Amino acid sequence: MTKSEVIAAIANKQPHLLQRDVELAIKNILGVLTTTLANGDRIEIRGLGGFSITHRDPRIGRNPKTGEIVSVPRRRTLHFKPGLSLRDKVNASRERCKTIRDA
Repeated sequence: MTKSEVIAAIANKQPHLLQRDVELAIKNILGVLTTTLANGDRIEIRGLGGFSITHRDPRIGRNPKTGEIVSVPRRRTLHFKPGLSLRDKVNASRERCKTIRDA
């Protein structure tokens, strides 16, 4: 699902809101989330999960095409840990798909 699809889905569920207002709200939310993570802070949204930054130490890698040894610098990566209710919903939908497929 893309950002524009999220905006359209919310606008359809909330007909009293204008699509441009929903779009502005989504852009502001994503901006705050991005800024918070860029500052190294953690985000936790109950029912959805938590976003945090992890650090990867520098290491020696290899270019898969040429086999050349390259140095990979230290970097920060984004980590998402899903909340319990999100995991339960995903697992429940997976079981429904499996049941339908087996029928």
